[in-house]
This record gives sequence, structure tokens and C-alpha cells, in this order.
Amino acid sequence: MSGFRNITVAELEAMLQQGDLRLVDVRTDAEVARGRIPQGEPLPLHLLPMRLNELDKTRPTVFYCQMGGRSAQAAAFAAANGFSNVYNLQGGIAAWMQAGLPVSA
Repeated sequence: MSGFRNITVAELEAMLQQGDLRLVDVRTDAEVARGRIPQGEPLPLHLLPMRLNELDKTRPTVFYCQMGGRSAQAAAFAAANGFSNVYNLQGGIAAWMQAGLPVSA
């Protein structure tokens, strides 16, 4: 068991509408500069181990990256460190944009 669940773009959309969700973008600063999901908070994957304590372990947390690979690593790391409601956006921001959803600069 990985401790996290993969979710689709549609599931993330519904979760964002419900609120009380932390959306964490684990891409590099250069990738984030090309566009991000509006509610996403940048936290590059390589900084996650040092900054994990800044996140609330009890709040639902969704990680995303470009395609879903690095965010799966981030989600697994968070779950292994006591986070209870952890999700990975399948397909990353690429799937989000493919679905025609908004991206901010």
C-alpha cells in the first residue's frame, strides 16, 4: 500500500470546489513559471523533505507535477511521514490543460 490515492482531473476539480484542500506543485521554478493550476502552491520536489513540516498532516493534500511521476514520489513521501489524506493528480498539469481547465502564470 502506497498510502496515497491517484485522482483524476475531474476528481481534483470536485475537491477544489469543496474547499479545505492544499494543492502542492512539486515542479521546478522554471516549470511553474510556464503556468500552474491557480490554487497550486509551488514547493519543488527536492525541497519537500526540508519543508514537509510546513504542511498540515491532517488537511487533504494533493500533489501534482508535469505528468504525475514526481508528484507520486511526493505523495508517497508525505504518506510515509504521517500524512493521512494524500493524493496524486494522475497525468499532472498536462492532463489538467488537456481537459481545458484554467492555468495561471
